Amino acid sequence: MKRGFYIGDFEFIWLNGGMFALDGGAMFGVVPKALWARKYPSDHDNTIPMVAWPLLIKTPDSLVIIETGLGNKLTEKQKQIFRVNEEWNLIAELRDLGVERDDISHVILTHYDFDHAGGVVMREESGSFCLTFPRAKHYIQATEWEDVMRPNIRSINTYWPINNELLRGTPNLELVNGEAEIVSGIRVIHTGGHTKGYQIVTVESGGQSAVYPCDLLPTHAHFNPLWVMAYDNFPLDSIQQKEDLERVHVGKEAWFIFYHDPFVPACKFDVKGNIAEKWTGENA
Repeated sequence: MKRGFYIGDFEFIWLNGGMFALDGGAMFGVVPKALWARKYPSDHDNTIPMVAWPLLIKTPDSLVIIETGLGNKLTEKQKQIFRVNEEWNLIAELRDLGVERDDISHVILTHYDFDHAGGVVMREESGSFCLTFPRAKHYIQATEWEDVMRPNIRSINTYWPINNELLRGTPNLELVNGEAEIVSGIRVIHTGGHTKGYQIVTVESGGQSAVYPCDLLPTHAHFNPLWVMAYDNFPLDSIQQKEDLERVHVGKEAWFIFYHDPFVPACKFDVKGNIAEKWTGENA
């Protein structure tokens, strides 16, 4: 858990949604390892460390969670495939903060890949499944949800029914079209790119701002607009959206908030993509 980071009146707290590893070549697409390895470490077989850290935002009136981590439903085979080396611990960490599952009012999902939506549904001690946050509205783009319900030959491998069956058709599901304010100061914006229905999150409070690009900018090392993942379904859209996003938010001196980066949870960039200011939580 990393806490003590503020945007105006909002406190940001990173929670442990699991740690895993992915192939570095897939994460950096066509970029040669000789280039990306200068910015991000890999092990002997080319895998790079990744985290799935959901973000709890405590506003004066709401408790908002962005993404839900890997969840606690992975099989042993899946844990081996994705090299899970630290388990999802969301509920225990929330309780350490004095927060119960029923206290969460809003859940925002940038998209529905298993490593982001795996914690929407949890396995209880009895072995049965339930919504992790039973009183929360879950916000996702309508176009994303359409693809979740009818996955294609590629997305069927990441849109797992076990993560959406208990959400579909319930009052907890809130489908968004385009741009919307979720609570005062927190907005979602449809960008596409990584998936057709992909959305980013922006935050404004007390004259400060932050952007949560998630898989459009999965780590601090992905600032170059051309450095997109092989996992992106629409890479040219990702490139364009990154250019637009970086121009706007670097110009505003906004904080960039990361979901997958274990080294840099939050930073500010200069116009060349160098880190101008960094927050790691080490002294928080």
